Amino acid sequence: MTDAGLRHGRASLALSFCVQGVTFALLVTRIPAIQDRYGISDGLLPVFLAAVPILAGVGSVVTEKAVTRVRPGTVLRWAQPLVLLALLAVGAGRELWHVAVALGLFGLSVGALDASMNMMGVSLQRAYGRSIMLGFHAAYSLGGIAGASLAWAGAHGDLSLLASYLPAVVLLLPAALAGSRWYTEGRSTGAAGEAPAGGGSVPFRVLLPLCLVMSFAYIGDSTVSNWSAKYLQDVLGSSEQMSTLPYNVYMVTTLLGRAVGDFGVRRFGAVGVVRGGSLLAAGGFLVVAAAPGAWVGMLGFTLLGFGLCVIVPQTFAAAGRMFPGGSDAAVARLNIFNYVGFLVGSPLVGALGDAWSYRGAMLVPMVLVLATLVYARSFGTESARYGGGHERARTADVG
Repeated sequence: MTDAGLRHGRASLALSFCVQGVTFALLVTRIPAIQDRYGISDGLLPVFLAAVPILAGVGSVVTEKAVTRVRPGTVLRWAQPLVLLALLAVGAGRELWHVAVALGLFGLSVGALDASMNMMGVSLQRAYGRSIMLGFHAAYSLGGIAGASLAWAGAHGDLSLLASYLPAVVLLLPAALAGSRWYTEGRSTGAAGEAPAGGGSVPFRVLLPLCLVMSFAYIGDSTVSNWSAKYLQDVLGSSEQMSTLPYNVYMVTTLLGRAVGDFGVRRFGAVGVVRGGSLLAAGGFLVVAAAPGAWVGMLGFTLLGFGLCVIVPQTFAAAGRMFPGGSDAAVARLNIFNYVGFLVGSPLVGALGDAWSYRGAMLVPMVLVLATLVYARSFGTESARYGGGHERARTADVG
């Protein structure tokens, strides 16, 4: 693999992460509009919302099997257009079964997309010989901010779902297909005698610590996504307008943290970055739980963004280092726990908040994030720094 080929592969994969960030944000930020359009009852809505991550887990399992026969780039090349078309179908349908089918397709294809994107990111990082995984997830965060902004504009302009989604799909679908021409997994730069990334044994017992960390991180993330606005308004007494700010601030700090995170890994190592992120995120939850007012609560959510943002990308990267001969399978299995955390987080905080208090409920994700410290050594040794004199001798810096 040439240096130019790796640079093109890195850029095209970053584009895919960004496109997925836009797509997912357009869906989740318009859930109230989707509910109104199809007349989904409050009792039925959680069933629809839970079905998406469950089917995404199925899609991740199917992808693990598929990449034993085809390359992850092939899966991604087909999965990303399906995700975009499923989003468009959510906006174009008329009957309840239409949106059920569209969300089902979205879930299955997004599971395949998430798994294959991260498989490729792990293998490209191996080819580069230095940390680049956080940069891909920074592109996702950037897309999420753009998608949320587009959704806000659509809602502010009282546009229909179809009118909101169609321009984005028309723009992003050709861009994703064009970018897919340069996909590469970077396997040709692996170590001599190293098994293909799709093969090799992946004992669940060994992978389990990373699976738990992934779940803990997404429990924290879903807490911010689903409860930050309610918490600021109902518990800390903010205005309705101010209650919309925490998630936006969280997204921006996530982008900023991931944009510089790879430099941190090269300087301090993956273990150090994950430990620091876990402590910062736990401190954020503690500030939120103890906040006397809305502005201190905002500070807590800001800390959360900087802390949580590094954990998920580094968990995928650690799986690749742990199973160099079976990284595709490891990433696919690890990706399932992304959805486990998403499914558990919101109901857990809601149930604790109703039964106890929402301040107390914020301490639960804090404890779970702190538990990441127990498993921090699973993220690698000194060689996980990659940069700062730790590159493998055979690896050239290609961008």
